[in-house]
Amino acid sequence: MKKMVALLSLLLAFTVVLTACGTNTKNEANDTDNKSSSQESLYDKVKKEGVLTVGTEGTYPPFTFHDDSDKLTGFDVEIAKEVAKRLGVKAEFKETQWDGMFAGLDAKRFDMIANQVGIDEDRQKKYDFSDPYIQSGAVLLVHKDNSDIKSFDDLKGKTSAQSLTSNYNDLAKSHGAEVTGIEGFSQAVQLIGSKRVDATINDKLSYLDYKKQHPDAPIKVADEEESGVASGLMFRKDSGKLVEEVNKALKAMKDDGTYAKISDKWFGEDVSPK
Repeated sequence: MKKMVALLSLLLAFTVVLTACGTNTKNEANDTDNKSSSQESLYDKVKKEGVLTVGTEGTYPPFTFHDDSDKLTGFDVEIAKEVAKRLGVKAEFKETQWDGMFAGLDAKRFDMIANQVGIDEDRQKKYDFSDPYIQSGAVLLVHKDNSDIKSFDDLKGKTSAQSLTSNYNDLAKSHGAEVTGIEGFSQAVQLIGSKRVDATINDKLSYLDYKKQHPDAPIKVADEEESGVASGLMFRKDSGKLVEEVNKALKAMKDDGTYAKISDKWFGEDVSPK
């Protein structure tokens, strides 16, 4: 009798193990299916609704801002609109402050961010990025008549107008410059124009934007970084096919000249990664 009970107990335990294994295998398969489904579902959702929701600041010229008629415009806005058009949908912008932008993406308030977001290792751990669509590095600016400063190394002993909290302030100091504190880029240009300082280091895109609006500004580029920071359109992790289709759209825009046209409008040159 005891042997019979022991045998029945063993069979019952074996049955439970088989059932559990079958359930685990089924759950793993479901998890895989669900993950695959989630990768496709965002793109399918965008196509079905006919709308690509885009998070952006709306206060960051020339990338995303409101013009004199209060219309949202800018380089990133036009890029996002063209991408959506090539996906066969309409871009719908949701404006938010920079500090809340990533949280908004996490909360699925929008499908994509277009706001010159730099691609770095930490962000790539949590988010998906499109292929880089814009790149910028530091430029050394001097008065148009200045022939003494031709490289960053020539800053030693010279005066450079810098925002004291920026990375460019540290870069100027590392090359031996004597820093004069300023509040913004326009003030730096004024000080260079009046020859009260010798130079300033700033973002190349900021310079191009300023020069586009003030073509007669008495400044020129003496030197620039060979490599810069690349930016991409940003998505939640596992956005899968949507990122793939956006990359196809960006490539097509570059191939047919549309990207260069938008870039020239805002910066006066092609600012795509080389």
